[in-house]
Amino acid sequence: MDNITHSAIGLGVGELLHRSLPPEPQEASQRTRRALLLFSAWFASNAPDLDLFLTRLMPRPFGYMLQHRGHTHTLLLALPQALLVLALLWLLWPGARRLLKTSPTARLGLALCLLLGFGLHMGMDFLNSYGLHPFYPFDNRWLFGDMVFIVEPLFWVLLGVPVIVALRSGLLKSVLLAGLAAALCFFAYKNYLSPVALAVLLALGALMTVVQARAGVRGRGALLLGFALSATFVGMQGMASAVGRARVEAALQRIAPGTRVWDVAMTAFPSHPLCWTYVSLDSKTDAKAEAKADAYTLRRGTMSLLPASLAPAACPAGLAEPGDGGGQLAPGIAVSAQAMGSLAALRALQSSNCHADAWLRFGRMPKLSGTTLTDVRFNPDMQDNFTTVRLEQFSGKPCPGHVPGWDRPRADMLGLLPARSQP
Repeated sequence: MDNITHSAIGLGVGELLHRSLPPEPQEASQRTRRALLLFSAWFASNAPDLDLFLTRLMPRPFGYMLQHRGHTHTLLLALPQALLVLALLWLLWPGARRLLKTSPTARLGLALCLLLGFGLHMGMDFLNSYGLHPFYPFDNRWLFGDMVFIVEPLFWVLLGVPVIVALRSGLLKSVLLAGLAAALCFFAYKNYLSPVALAVLLALGALMTVVQARAGVRGRGALLLGFALSATFVGMQGMASAVGRARVEAALQRIAPGTRVWDVAMTAFPSHPLCWTYVSLDSKTDAKAEAKADAYTLRRGTMSLLPASLAPAACPAGLAEPGDGGGQLAPGIAVSAQAMGSLAALRALQSSNCHADAWLRFGRMPKLSGTTLTDVRFNPDMQDNFTTVRLEQFSGKPCPGHVPGWDRPRADMLGLLPARSQP
């Protein structure tokens, strides 16, 4: 997820825990505890993304693909990260150190902030199609939630608004609320949000403002409502993603019975559980037709779970795929781009080229064009993106160092150990 979302969740967690714990005996200690819990939850909710500094360990594009959402996004390394945060707070914040020495509730709140901050960061990152591998080194597989767009303004509204309304400064409160509303309107203007989604988000923002204003500075109702609605939204997205994936797989089977569908990656439109981008990967299983059995097909397009008559008007045009290369798989499932590849060529490249093998520790939807590899999850019409690597640039160069031990998402297709892309 984006770091605005991580921050809103962290601040929401810190504020909710502070309001839920018994107050400190002195007002000064109470203020220090609130600042401590808000900061620690916010920092823990963003700290795993400090792995961006590790991307320089490898040449482009391998550094970003293999080091981001890497070791700092694992449960094993959450504990040392939490201990590092605790040590920095203890050494650099004398007021917090004095409070922690005397207040059991502050110590409990800090422990919960760190636990929930790191845990929710990984949980939220799991929700989109980029994936992560939280159980490394015990389980090296990438896990993909395929549920929520990587930038989801619904979380900004549900969790950010209660925190903003609780601020003491009326001016700062007004500026932040106006800025949030302006950002939502800008996204709608750019056609990233549908008019219906914009109206729902603004209505939810007004609701959260009223609930928090009535609850007061110690009231928990708005935050509890925000987290409950967020969890409900994630559940709705998960069900819609499963329905969409099943529809794509069924459509591929209708086109060519016996097709092996290796994977379907689902990416939601923001704040719209009924509109999706999908990428499918399949191959023929007809052993009698060797050429067909060797080929695999990538398809990318958009789909709507709405009735066909409503879909064009309801899905935001700004995120629609620009191409029309493949017509429709089925009603409501459009194909914008399509590419073919050779299983034999991909397997040979993996076994003979160490740079390709390193790339395949990330690539979930591999498009192979000559000696160029691209994961087509990340750009409309299967265009080049941050994952694109031209292997001729590395000809004669040493194998990349610091390659993590992530399982290859397409280990199944490569004939290696079976991979499981979804939990």
